Amino acid sequence: MAKVKITELAETILSEFLSQNKLELYNVEFVKEGKDRFLRVYIDKAQDAEDEYVDTDDCELVSRYLSEKLDEEDPIEDNYYLEVSSPGLDRTLFREKDYKRFRGNEVEVSLYIAYEGRKKYEGVLIDLDNGILSLAVTPDPVKGKTKEKKGPERIDIPFEKVAKTKLKVVF
Repeated sequence: MAKVKITELAETILSEFLSQNKLELYNVEFVKEGKDRFLRVYIDKAQDAEDEYVDTDDCELVSRYLSEKLDEEDPIEDNYYLEVSSPGLDRTLFREKDYKRFRGNEVEVSLYIAYEGRKKYEGVLIDLDNGILSLAVTPDPVKGKTKEKKGPERIDIPFEKVAKTKLKVVF
């Protein structure tokens, strides 16, 4: 079965089950690493859940359910490893709703091609709207000038230039 169909099947199998357990699907990927294949499922707490974070019990619950359903249907011809986890503190943002949910958080953005002279930005996520990713970034100090502290500046990046956006872990 094709990678896309496997991920879509996992999404279909899990949809109602996750909803009943106040969880949501964050991402699914079916990848080959070396000679091994992995079906990776990332789950998150639903917005209306009492707990804020996914724990090992949630991962175990989803793993057992999905494993049982996949064993019944047996859609994957090759051997593979099933991994269920949370997206983590430094999660990658995939969907527009991820960007909306994490407005006000610090992010690291990597671009496919340079925009305004840079391929990487760090700043506070303002919004993703109408194909524009807006960040509040602190400008780089200009060499040879006095280190005058400037406040954050807004930058609007066309979303098609964005390769990856991750939450920045701040301690």
